[in-house]
Amino acid sequence: MCGIAGVYAYGQSNPGLSHRFLQIMADTMVHRGPDDRGTYLSPDQRLGLAFRRLAIIDLSPAGHQPMCNEDGTVWIVFNGEIYNHAELRLLLEAKGHVYRSRTDTETILHLYEEHDEDCVHHLRGMFAFAIWDERKRRLFLARDRIGIKPLYYTQQSGAFVFGSEIKAILTYPGIERNINLEALYHYLTFMVPPAPLTMFSGIYKLPAGYRMTVDASGTIKQEQYWDAILPGYSKKEEADEYYAEQIREMLKESIRLRTMSDVPYGVLLSGGIDSSTIVALLADCTNRPINTFSVGFKQYDTYNELQYARQIAKQFKTNHYEVIIDHRDALEYMPQLVRSQDEPIADWVCIPLYFVSKLARDNGVIVVQVGEGSDELFCGYPYYLQSLRRQLLWSYISWVPRSVWETTAEVFQMLERIGIAPARRGRHLLQRLSIEDGLFWGGAIVFRGLEKDILLDVPLWRSFRQKNGHPDSAKVPYLFYEHLKNRKPAADPLECMIYIELKQRLPELLLMRVDKITMSASIEARVPFLDHRLVEFTISIPMEVKIQDWQTKALLKRAVTGLIPDSIIHRPKQGFSAPVAEWFRNQLANEVKTALLEGQMMKEGYFNTAYVQELIGAHQRGLDNCAVKLWNLYNLEMWYRCWIC
Repeated sequence: MCGIAGVYAYGQSNPGLSHRFLQIMADTMVHRGPDDRGTYLSPDQRLGLAFRRLAIIDLSPAGHQPMCNEDGTVWIVFNGEIYNHAELRLLLEAKGHVYRSRTDTETILHLYEEHDEDCVHHLRGMFAFAIWDERKRRLFLARDRIGIKPLYYTQQSGAFVFGSEIKAILTYPGIERNINLEALYHYLTFMVPPAPLTMFSGIYKLPAGYRMTVDASGTIKQEQYWDAILPGYSKKEEADEYYAEQIREMLKESIRLRTMSDVPYGVLLSGGIDSSTIVALLADCTNRPINTFSVGFKQYDTYNELQYARQIAKQFKTNHYEVIIDHRDALEYMPQLVRSQDEPIADWVCIPLYFVSKLARDNGVIVVQVGEGSDELFCGYPYYLQSLRRQLLWSYISWVPRSVWETTAEVFQMLERIGIAPARRGRHLLQRLSIEDGLFWGGAIVFRGLEKDILLDVPLWRSFRQKNGHPDSAKVPYLFYEHLKNRKPAADPLECMIYIELKQRLPELLLMRVDKITMSASIEARVPFLDHRLVEFTISIPMEVKIQDWQTKALLKRAVTGLIPDSIIHRPKQGFSAPVAEWFRNQLANEVKTALLEGQMMKEGYFNTAYVQELIGAHQRGLDNCAVKLWNLYNLEMWYRCWIC
């Protein structure tokens, strides 16, 4: 796990690149790699690579990057882990490739020499890398299939600039910090801008499962090399027990592969099914005690799962560590949070995630396994079941003309404005049932169409819509849905939901919060539930197998029965969260009110002041829970102060 960056100044006669500048790029990400720094500058000074290293595999100087092949014609900077690199090495050595280290980085180099751009198909792991091919005068970049590792880029004034973090790109001369209003519009709905957009104008992120090349003329070619819906991959008709056994064995292998490390490793343990399963299966893979780490909150015990984490820690005899935080810790951490995020990620789980990650690092653990992805693959959210029921209802009422729904929604909006609280819920339901055509948008949706119209009813946005047209956030999930249905018309509703999550929320929100926050504490997080082979297998399982008696995670629960206690398997889902709703109503009430109503974005006319006041008042008086909306705006305001002002 590392930080990478670079510049290809293909169109500049005197690019002015230097080792000193590349070192500056690298040092913006020192947290991603506190163990080593490296740079490479091509002889003509048109291509520069920068690197920060978190040493995990082959701790010797042989693991230094940028790394080159035997004759110095191919150079790489790589962030991530390749879990099958040892078996790939045997195949490559049999073909005559000579190694100088024990690193997985070198395996990618030799794979590129052997397979060119198709090297990505042989990799099992998480990665973002850039390869400079001197012979072809071409830069080749790729992001892993699921999107566990980030890769950002921009192309301006004859230069292509990339990095693991946007802050590295912003060091390049002439790149301005301007907000992308289309990205902001979508952020208000999805908690993060959808790929390839970022919150910075002109800076983009490579989508999950994509690769790209930049040639000597500056031409960019980008293509998708992997998709969760494999061509011709159809559902298998097997007994339920077959699926449970396969999942258990595949999970065991995935967790074993992710023990690959020359430094201490552990587990972020919440005490839920996912992290408890990782601990249980990890116990079968090692003879040494497992290190486990948990976080809790002062005053608000209903958010704490510490008793369940302690139960698992005791059963599997782990070295268990805990940290307890409160609103003061959260407030003090906010400036660091928005700097670590680069672009706003409106998920307050980032707060406890940072403190439990820091706990691991402070206790000498550099690598942790986490349970991200399980809820998406196995229908773990009650919201998924609700959405499936809504889609079933929609199939019965879709004949109602759109104009009827819109008129009814306007009536609810009028009732809401005169203080009839249930009208808000009625309007939201109408939006989900009709105005969005019954389509599942994702598991984390904040402001929807009518709400955003009110929030953005200001001159700035009216001017933007006149020049650019009205953005439509519904197009984000709809394009994924349309693509899936074209390739796989028989896909069931749950498969469609999972696919949309794999394309948007999982890579750009959940996995980016894991990457950005754990790396800010200089630790590496690994996600065994998102091994791409496990994803391919589970997404093909019929919906009726995954959902039995309308229970969440029915199939996974069957797979881990006997592995972890029944009291863990069958306890109500709690979810990893934080008491932000309570903080915003009590200890941090003045903080959020002042930040939003007197903040820089309000002063510059981004939002409708009256509507934001209404949200704050409704939440703080207990009339409605607007915490998610307020956090979305609060996180955005704090980011804006840090990066744009």
